[in-house]
Amino acid sequence: MPVSEDKFTPDGWLRTGDVAIMDPHGFVRITDRTKDLIKSGGEWISSVDLENALMGHPQVLEAAVIAIPDEKWSERPLACVVSRSGQPLDRSSLDACLLDRGFAKWQLPERYEFIEAVPRTSTGKFYKLRLRERFPH
Repeated sequence: MPVSEDKFTPDGWLRTGDVAIMDPHGFVRITDRTKDLIKSGGEWISSVDLENALMGHPQVLEAAVIAIPDEKWSERPLACVVSRSGQPLDRSSLDACLLDRGFAKWQLPERYEFIEAVPRTSTGKFYKLRLRERFPH
């Protein structure tokens, strides 16, 4: 099946929906998906970076981050967290974890939702569409 012309940038790159960076040696690292980036006050926040940092917390089993609408900032992060013990975690502990990993205060999630499990697709990926439906704002 041929790929349509609008799937390519003017300089020949295929539009995949991935966000990537290229290091000085020419290696490309995929960092996020455009549909999962959060634009807050004109600044981009990576949901994947937040998720990875939150899952580094010793009491967090899983974390998925989505954008929620915000009247002032356009979008803000909402973190859906599954705790290892099944008990809700303290917000200040999660915020401190993110600050310790280099996030700025404005990048911290607007709120945390403590859930039983992160929904998954048939291939095992986080099913963020389900989270967006469950937490529309």
